[in-house]
Amino acid sequence: MSGTLHSSTTVGMEGRQTTTPKKESCDQQAKCLKRIQSILDGGATDEEKQYFKDHIEVCQPCIDMYHLEKCIKEALQGKVEKKCCPEKIAAAIQAEITK
Repeated sequence: MSGTLHSSTTVGMEGRQTTTPKKESCDQQAKCLKRIQSILDGGATDEEKQYFKDHIEVCQPCIDMYHLEKCIKEALQGKVEKKCCPEKIAAAIQAEITK
């Protein structure tokens, strides 16, 4: 069903409701997932952010994927405990990298 559209109602800048058709499938889902992860990790460029912002205006699967990835990231951040790496281990890793 590539290219199938459905509508969603949004409030435009003028305060009026508008109906925007949205795709029900994304032909570049893997690429979009990488972009979403980059955005959520804070590594996306302004150009990538703008592209994605424009893309989700018309792509429902990417909107859904963004919200799911954001929820997963927030849930994991609440569960993960950050600990410092012991100096000895850090030095050993550094030595292996520079070989």
